[in-house]
Amino acid sequence: MRNLYRMNKVLTQFFKEFCVKSPNRTFSCTRIRMASESKRSKLEAELQPLKEQGWTMVTGRDALYKEFLFKDFNEAFGFMTRVALKADKDDHHPEWFNVYNKVQITLSTHDCNGLSQKDVKLANFIESVAK
Repeated sequence: MRNLYRMNKVLTQFFKEFCVKSPNRTFSCTRIRMASESKRSKLEAELQPLKEQGWTMVTGRDALYKEFLFKDFNEAFGFMTRVALKADKDDHHPEWFNVYNKVQITLSTHDCNGLSQKDVKLANFIESVAK
């Protein structure tokens, strides 16, 4: 029983630190801060264009944030619907808040408690539909 407890604790920590479930229930995607230097450099390079488009890092958290303003609620809700369909297909859902024409989005991969390739991919999609 003791070994089972220890193994469960080790596996839980491993998955929290390094992994995230993909739609096909396999594990992939490494956290930026835990990634190897080459992977970290690649993800940081992919974040740079997003930062130039107004995405910011959330203080005290490994996450991306951006606020979008639209003409009216209908346009904001249409945008959210397009993002929701893509997010559901990719099994990666944003944290967001909407009031009338404003949509605030925070992206972070909760399974690995930080930024991942999934966040970069979804942020790029969001940018493409916001135009």
